[in-house]
This record gives sequence, structure tokens and C-alpha cells, in this order.
Amino acid sequence: MHESKLEDKKILHNPDNQKNIRHEDFISGISKGMAILDCFGSERHRLNISIAAEKTGMTRAAARRHLLTLEYLGYLEFDGHYYYLAPKILKFSGAYLSGSQLPKICQPLLNLLTTQTSLIYSVMVLDGFEAITIARSAAHQQTDRVNPYGLHLGNRLPAHATSAGKILLAYLDLEEQKKWLEKYPLKRLTKFSCTDNTAFLKILEEIKEQDWCYSCEEHELGVHALAVPIHGPKGNVVAALNIVSPTAKTTKEYLVQQIMPLLLETARELRNVI
Repeated sequence: MHESKLEDKKILHNPDNQKNIRHEDFISGISKGMAILDCFGSERHRLNISIAAEKTGMTRAAARRHLLTLEYLGYLEFDGHYYYLAPKILKFSGAYLSGSQLPKICQPLLNLLTTQTSLIYSVMVLDGFEAITIARSAAHQQTDRVNPYGLHLGNRLPAHATSAGKILLAYLDLEEQKKWLEKYPLKRLTKFSCTDNTAFLKILEEIKEQDWCYSCEEHELGVHALAVPIHGPKGNVVAALNIVSPTAKTTKEYLVQQIMPLLLETARELRNVI
């Protein structure tokens, strides 16, 4: 959080979502507890006190109290050495997916796309350095792989190396893109990942101009994807719609020539109802 003076009052500013809050309204205990939960992810499934303290900047004593409290409340489990997320944490994702309109509206259209093509589709939104799957379909006939790209609901993927993530980044303004790159340095995930900021900004510019993004093996070898933006009623991009497929099953030409028209048509339909 950053502090600034707004209307002569002490204000905290969150650069991630551009929200402001008065200092006296901010509850640091909740913030610290959420910081502990934010430490968990696809690359870190377990925490001990030392790791939690290091990742959050807390003292070991403070990290210990927050871990114990979260365990007491049922959001963490403890095996005697490490803390890990408990099933209760899914209450929040379940509430979002069942209460948010976008996943509900998208689902029938994703199912229709799968019926037409027997391929996997998803809708993703941007959160920090990751793109999150909020709706998805899967081809029942597909037997060669199970959920390439990790397309289960709530899965988080690095935005810079995915078609949907790059679509979402492309529609940020240039200053926002530069701030994003400062906060989230580009990581090499495969030999095809882009790690040069200047080149990446150029890629985003080209994506916005053409209004679609093709990505091949940047996040996972043997997988490629195509994404288009989903615009809201005010013209802003609210999500990305993408197709993910093994490179052994489909070609770039097939995705661009045969599948992209379906994606664009679906995105237009979504714009009319969200």
C-alpha cells in the first residue's frame, strides 16, 4: 500500500486495483492475514513460520500468530511441520463462481463451442501477474491429455506467457503496462517465453491492433492457444476468451482460420448480454 494526501486526510492507495481507503478505516490485521493466504499458490503449497515471515515481511512471532489463527478458523491445516490450505478456503471461490454473472453467462456459450469443435475453451480475467480461469468447457471426447494448461476453475497462469493473459495486458494503457512490468518481471518458463520488456511491449501493441493473440509453447511445451477480448458494455475489456489445444492435435492455421471466427462471434454475443 502507498500513502498519499487526499483532501488533507491520510489515505492508503492500492496500486493493483486503484482503490483508496482512509487510514482509520484500514484494518491491518485483515491485511496481514490475507498476506499469509496470498503466499500460497501453484508453486508453493506449504508454508512454515520462517517462509511466511520472509514472504510477508512480518516478524516470526507475528507470522506464527497469524498462521495459528488461520488454522484455528479452519482455513489452514498443519501437519506438524508445514501449514497448507484447508478445503474451507474453497468457500470463497465457490461463492464467487456461483454469484458472479460473467461465469454464468459464459458457460452455455463455452459448452456450445465445445459441442461444435470438441476442443477446450475458457474465460479468464487478470489478477496481478496472473490470468485466472473463471469458466471453462472441456471436450468429453478428448483422451490424449487431461486439462492442458491446468484449465480447472480458479487456476492461475502467468499472464505474460499465455494468450488470454497477453490479451488482458494489451488493453491496459502504456503506463499501466510499464508499471506491471516493473512489479512483475518477465520470467522464462520455456525457451519460447519473452523476457525482454521492450519486445514484450511491442507484442502487446501488435495484439491490441489485431484484436487477438496466438501463443505457442510459451508456458508449456506441446500446447498452443488463441484468445480474443471480451468487451463490456462500455467498450472496456473485462475478460478474455481462449481456446487451448495440444500442438499435436491442431495447427496454428486451423485455430486462426477455423476457430477464431467462432471465438469472435461468441465474444460479440457476450458483449450484448453482460
